[in-house]
Amino acid sequence: MPPSDPTPLLEVEGLTSHYGPVRAIHDISLTVAPGELVAIVGANGAGKTTLLRALSRVQPLSGGSIHFDGTDITRSAPHKVVAAGLCQVPEGRQVFGPLSVAENLRLGGYRRPADEVEAQTAEIYELFPILFEKREQAAGTLSGGQQQMLAIGRALLGAPSLLLLDEPSMGLAPLLVEEIFRVIRRLNDRGVTILLVEQNARAALGIAHRGYVLETGRTTLEAPAAELLADEAVRKAYLGC
Repeated sequence: MPPSDPTPLLEVEGLTSHYGPVRAIHDISLTVAPGELVAIVGANGAGKTTLLRALSRVQPLSGGSIHFDGTDITRSAPHKVVAAGLCQVPEGRQVFGPLSVAENLRLGGYRRPADEVEAQTAEIYELFPILFEKREQAAGTLSGGQQQMLAIGRALLGAPSLLLLDEPSMGLAPLLVEEIFRVIRRLNDRGVTILLVEQNARAALGIAHRGYVLETGRTTLEAPAAELLADEAVRKAYLGC
């Protein structure tokens, strides 16, 4: 069931961003309530990754506003956004290959007290037992699925109020995709608010409360996830049926 609190944790109004003269996203507005799992789906090049980078404040804005947990973060530096509780798992995982699994995790909790990091790390190892087994192994030697688990664990060590996930299934075998989406659903069931960007629309909408469809840098549809799954236009464009 979707959360009952309608007050947005994240509120985005008219967000626009460019790469030089090229407009990547235009006039995007969306909300995420506490406890929600919201999916953003769309084809390659629709602007999904640019949107998440803009929310994390690593992508310059051309217009619009971002309010997070009641605070205007439109002009905030990225490290202040992380400190406020908005943490991103980037596309392609981007783990620190030469560092061990344990060292990668510690980097995720750099701003937290050591005892909190230790307790949270134990929870990450419970969530991903394979990371405990390989905790002294270089992250660059892990499989793609294991690196995705590590990237999620690293972000969780930032104690996020809102977790941004960018294409977590990219490049993974079907069985690993299923496992990653089970973990995402489990995190949300535990109370983690999640904004999920994903090209695998069927899998994303299958676990989300609500969804947005992004096309050529604009949101074209917003509805409960079940309604989007049943929408004929969405099915033909993104679900292959």
